Amino acid sequence: MTDTPYVPLRPIPIKDRAAIVFLEYGQIDVIDGAFVLVDQNGARVQIPIGGLSCLMLEPGTRITHAAVALAARVGCLLVWVGEAGVRLYASGQPGGARADRLLYQARAALDDAARLRVVRAMYTLRFGEEPPARRSVDQLRGIEGARVKRMYQQFARVHGVTWEARRYDPEAWEAADVPNRCLSAGTACLYGLCEAAVLAAGYAPAIGFLHSGKPLSFVYDIADIFKFETVVPAAFAVAARIQRGQAPREPVERQVRIACRDAFRRTNLLERVIPTIGDLLVASGLSAPLDAPEGQPPALPEERSGDDGHRG
Repeated sequence: MTDTPYVPLRPIPIKDRAAIVFLEYGQIDVIDGAFVLVDQNGARVQIPIGGLSCLMLEPGTRITHAAVALAARVGCLLVWVGEAGVRLYASGQPGGARADRLLYQARAALDDAARLRVVRAMYTLRFGEEPPARRSVDQLRGIEGARVKRMYQQFARVHGVTWEARRYDPEAWEAADVPNRCLSAGTACLYGLCEAAVLAAGYAPAIGFLHSGKPLSFVYDIADIFKFETVVPAAFAVAARIQRGQAPREPVERQVRIACRDAFRRTNLLERVIPTIGDLLVASGLSAPLDAPEGQPPALPEERSGDDGHRG
């Protein structure tokens, strides 16, 4: 009888994972080595936790210590959200074991000239053209806001959706109109994926450039770059089917999640987020950090170095 050779456990790079799974109404646990959701009738659903970038936990879920520990070990971000994902309460993975990228990000955000260069690079990526010259961050924010309003109106016209304005109240979710509910549900998916990527690469979600002062400012910065090629067209397409009576009889949020999942795959979003963050920080003009000799290795040691999608 021969012994099975030892194979080191390796996390899957974030670019090779599925994007997001939402869970509700059940106990999340590790049973017989598997990450499972157990419903009130005792039925088990196995969750391939190592192949996911983000797991969104909605109201009605409970999770054990063993499940949280396993998710952290394989590098899957746990995010506690409100009903339909319209609120983000907490996330369960603090990020990488090294601080060099976080310090690099902080240096760029604290240097006014470097910050402006990053914001200008964000504008170029988002709209496909150079922003106006000699504008401050606040001025660019105002220009961007006006363009975004026009883009919402344009998508509404293209899809034949009745549209007034982007507004909703998280405390009164059902009071929002269908297009706003679709957009909010889609944006929640994008925020979860971008937060997972930001943390996986060792950056800080709170240190933003265009956005500031919020726990997820940098997540909003990165999500905005990809929003109008992924979740916005998906949300308006779903809203159009609903308004025409052509949508399946299932919750609006589920329809949007499926459409966003397909959009993320079609645009190869998981492969692009982390390199985009790196390109934006290079645009700051500051030198990238060198590896620190006292830096900590990944939590799961590898025989060779992995890519930026490995969370330490």
